[in-house]
Amino acid sequence: MTFSVVPCHVREQWDSAVNSQQGHPMQLWGWGETKAAHNWSVDRVLINDASGDLVGSAQILLRKLPFPFRSLAYLARGPQAAAGREIEVLTAVAHYVKTTHKSVALSIEPDWDEESVVTASLPASGWQRSQSTILIPRTLILDLTRSEDELLGAMSKKTRQYIRKSGREALEYREVTAQELPQCLAVYKETAARADFGIHADDYYLDIYNNLGAGSPVYAAFDGETVVAFLWLAASEATAFELYGGMNDAGGNLKANFSLKWLAIQEMKARGISRYDFNGLLNDGVSKFKFGFADHEDMLAGTWDKGLSPLYPVFAKALPLARKGMRNARGLLKR
Repeated sequence: MTFSVVPCHVREQWDSAVNSQQGHPMQLWGWGETKAAHNWSVDRVLINDASGDLVGSAQILLRKLPFPFRSLAYLARGPQAAAGREIEVLTAVAHYVKTTHKSVALSIEPDWDEESVVTASLPASGWQRSQSTILIPRTLILDLTRSEDELLGAMSKKTRQYIRKSGREALEYREVTAQELPQCLAVYKETAARADFGIHADDYYLDIYNNLGAGSPVYAAFDGETVVAFLWLAASEATAFELYGGMNDAGGNLKANFSLKWLAIQEMKARGISRYDFNGLLNDGVSKFKFGFADHEDMLAGTWDKGLSPLYPVFAKALPLARKGMRNARGLLKR
């Protein structure tokens, strides 16, 4: 069936379309606005069938490349697609990117399960698995339609104990105000220095907060008026996604991150959100902490690329340094 691909320039229309198909917060208008302010360009398209019904949507992030490659197009946890129409939607988006932006390739990291029929169909449609991963596919996603007792029951005994213990400490757990964000960022810088990972300048995080609005809640543990731990989320109507978090020594000693994460889970459940994504699992201490909150793990589809130009083999094989540079330039999406 022939689909029409129509650019969308109205925030309310866009976010409504994304949420109507249970889309990810990284597909919301505010996330695209933030990336557009930090060395990306963004194009948002609605995909309609011959009857004019919405079957998909995609927020396309575009990163300029040196001549002659033009650009790389990227879908962070997109596209949205009607069930059973995923490959058709991807085909329509790829054709649009090729003809409109003349990008060397389209890279996707969809919010789809690895074992889905869609994933099995991607190679036959010209998609190739890529190791240039930004968003870690191995993750943990809580089903927030379960009761709080069921969610607690799936946690490890130690996690439940630490939630109770940290909840008894003289700490206040609540959503932060805009005026308190600098405290959270100070804790984040301390965490980054201790764990040796890179972070953005403050204006990047403030842009996320301002552009996503209610879709960017930040929760913190306060010792008096001082932030000792924080957890920053992005949220659509269907999915809550952990973006950033950290704690100082005082927060660590008080195990504040346990009650803080449980508060965030409760708050997202109260919003009616059905999925809570912990944003990646590695073999590290942070992941060990995350594992305590569930009795399972999830594997998403991963990263897939589709060449859109005769130059794609050169880009993919002969210029690994350029690809590495692109991986560095087109995120720190996680941090």
